[in-house]
Amino acid sequence: MAPPAARARYIANKADNQILSKKPPKRLGLNGNNKSKDGAPAGNKKDKDAKKSKQSASGGQEKGSPKPIMPSVQTAFKTFVSARLCSAIWAYIADCDETFNYWEPLHYIINGHGLQTWEYSPQFGLRSYTYLLLQGVPGYFYQKMFNPSPILIFYMVRCMLGFACAVMERYMYKSICQEFGIHIGRLWLIFQLFSVGMFVSSTALLPSSFSMYFGCAALAAWWQQNYCFAIFLTAISALLGWPFAALIGIPLVLEMLLRQRDWRTFIQWTLISGATIAIPMIAIDTSYFGKLTFAPLNIVWYNVFTSHGPNIFGTEPLSYYIINGFLNFNIIWLLALQLPIMLVMDYLIVPAKSKSTLNFPHYISLAPLYLWLLVFFAQPHKEERFLFPVYPLISLCGAITVDVYQRIFFRIKMLVFKIKSGVHYLDHSMFIAILVMVTSTLLGLSRVFALYRNYHAPMDLMLELNQFKATPQYNPDLIYNVCIGKDWHRYPGSFFFPARNFRLRFLKSEFRGMLPAYYVMGHNATQLVHPYFNDLNQENEHMYFDYDQCDFLVDFDEGKYTPLEPNYSKRSKEWSVMKSLPFLIPEKSHKVLRAFYVPFLTDNHIQYGDFNLLKRKTKRNGR
Repeated sequence: MAPPAARARYIANKADNQILSKKPPKRLGLNGNNKSKDGAPAGNKKDKDAKKSKQSASGGQEKGSPKPIMPSVQTAFKTFVSARLCSAIWAYIADCDETFNYWEPLHYIINGHGLQTWEYSPQFGLRSYTYLLLQGVPGYFYQKMFNPSPILIFYMVRCMLGFACAVMERYMYKSICQEFGIHIGRLWLIFQLFSVGMFVSSTALLPSSFSMYFGCAALAAWWQQNYCFAIFLTAISALLGWPFAALIGIPLVLEMLLRQRDWRTFIQWTLISGATIAIPMIAIDTSYFGKLTFAPLNIVWYNVFTSHGPNIFGTEPLSYYIINGFLNFNIIWLLALQLPIMLVMDYLIVPAKSKSTLNFPHYISLAPLYLWLLVFFAQPHKEERFLFPVYPLISLCGAITVDVYQRIFFRIKMLVFKIKSGVHYLDHSMFIAILVMVTSTLLGLSRVFALYRNYHAPMDLMLELNQFKATPQYNPDLIYNVCIGKDWHRYPGSFFFPARNFRLRFLKSEFRGMLPAYYVMGHNATQLVHPYFNDLNQENEHMYFDYDQCDFLVDFDEGKYTPLEPNYSKRSKEWSVMKSLPFLIPEKSHKVLRAFYVPFLTDNHIQYGDFNLLKRKTKRNGR
């Protein structure tokens, strides 16, 4: 059952979206000569009011109008939780930055050892330990109380992130139904549930995902005109998460200052947010880095004001985001991009009685998405996670575009077939929404299945080490070195090791960039400055390990070899294959069929290599 506020919003939105067969009467002012402002004779106003009251008493439904079929907020929340828990279990880690900049330092906080990147060196201080502690504290107590396998802590944290995302989506769903209408809310719900982008981003341990939770919750509060809460959530998103996410709040601030002229509330809550978030954050990070540190300022300075900035890590053309957006949202992405044009067409073609939103016109409420795209499309350095904060807005704008197409279709049909006035446009255009929902859902499921089949092998492979721990060969007093070469960026993290006496080691490969190194032992490990870290992505020999000291080796055999990247699995005198799983070879696979799984076709047009976990045959040091 739809909540009362949502039902009332549906009735109001139904009237807003009503299509007229004739040009609506002009609204007259106070000197309207016995006419009300709606153009009705003044003498008939009481009769109309009585009729409206009668309709309201009977449930607010006109004869022949569709009933507001809307999943309740509680039902929507349950579906969101289910979808996000599926993501927590089955989504793979798509970005090595997530592994080395967040899962590894979190492993250090919880288990006492982990890899450190140059961003966590006190001389740079680009990452915040406060953000990690928000996720790490529950995992820390879980570890202390139950001493579980590290992999259980990993999935506990992931499930926590998925639940947090579901809470945000619940709040946003309610706000969307009230601000944009129930029909758009229903579409957004379906698009979110089967969005590949949300499947990937909702449980990612990344500041951009964190900013998505709080940034979109801030927009939901803004659409409900809860300005104080919106400012506070925006501050959490930008300070504790990703400072560039403040971009989402710019339309909110401009609307508040220029349209509402509420400077007092803005200044007051900006100061409150800064005091309650930034001050504790500075105190925590300063204690970790050993000097005064404000990580959000440092990362903005590095990315915007240094001579090299992030471009040394690679640049991409504009088409990168276009293709990536389609892979993550399929046709919904294309619909979202065309929304500004469609809104203009809607205004010109469809004569609506009044606005189709409750509090704000579309050009204000949807401005955060297009401002975000405008800024990040222009940046040379592009990464998938940079669009995470606006993923729910892509679904929303896609839903609104579908609604506009339905309105335009009904308007044209009404003119051609002379449909009587008073008929709701959804009665004649729902097939459009159903077609889009079914197509988007099938493409989304196809993509998710392809991602799992093609790229989940590294996470499954590392779990095989748990089998070794259960054998008599395992010695808890020894350190086991798990080596990796060219595939370092596919390593899922130390939480996948079965015990604390396993260490990841890097073998020299063709890669010439900066690799992480282990935190040194000691209580002040986070405060030490190391000479092997730099902010220029320059290689340092300190990170490489002696091949002869490796106990295990992770290697992807894709059929390409160099002196630094040999075929380790063929060295049968040294290594035995513990586990081998298929992993996609992109260069040898069809571009479309590797991206989307199509039964009976995909397997014939893609090629897999062997992702191997090797165990050394010969014992070293008497083992």
